[in-house]
Amino acid sequence: MRCWIICLTLSLLGGPLALPALAADLSATENQWLRSAAPVLAYARGLGQPMDIIVQPQAAAGLAPLAMAFVAGRCKLVLSMRGNPEAQATLDRIPAPLRDAAVELMVAHELGHCRRYLDGAWASVPAGFVPKLPAGLSDEYREAYGAMFAARREEGYGDLVGLAWTQMRHPGQYAALYAWLVSLRTQDLIPGSHHDTLAWLQLAPDGAALVAAELFAGPAALWARGLLRAN
Repeated sequence: MRCWIICLTLSLLGGPLALPALAADLSATENQWLRSAAPVLAYARGLGQPMDIIVQPQAAAGLAPLAMAFVAGRCKLVLSMRGNPEAQATLDRIPAPLRDAAVELMVAHELGHCRRYLDGAWASVPAGFVPKLPAGLSDEYREAYGAMFAARREEGYGDLVGLAWTQMRHPGQYAALYAWLVSLRTQDLIPGSHHDTLAWLQLAPDGAALVAAELFAGPAALWARGLLRAN
């Protein structure tokens, strides 16, 4: 991945809305995403999570505007927004009163992925849980199906972390953001595909089950319950 590092570590962020000096060289869309994401990034910094913010300098049409990678023991929050109209279109589709909180939810989703990577738990399942695979698949398709289900499980966990952040920081907007996320996940839904997280979302309609002493505890418990529903 050919990337331009905005800030080497989150410790370079000076405050909840502070951006590095290089922000002047970023696009308006990149700055808008980063400004909205700042509360989650500051929270991650407070946890001491080893995470870098990366902006890809090349055109990235067709890529997800926001994604998480894991390289050499560090999480990489990757912005692929140059030459990618979906980056601004994603913001434009969010109702204006929800925009900042929705971006926080999306970045917290990625923070959930980071936590799973750092815990060495990526694509793993709790002891005793056996993923079901459709009968009659060839070895090649069994492997592909297993990889898709693993990705779906991680997306479900990420969505729950995003909602837990919302419940913790924006409880008054929880209902609206929950409805927004469910709508997003049901649009053009292919049941069982990577972003079919409804089995987990249906467990958190009001956010009460996500309340815990720390951000990841509530989602982890609810995620384990959702595995049986999604299986």
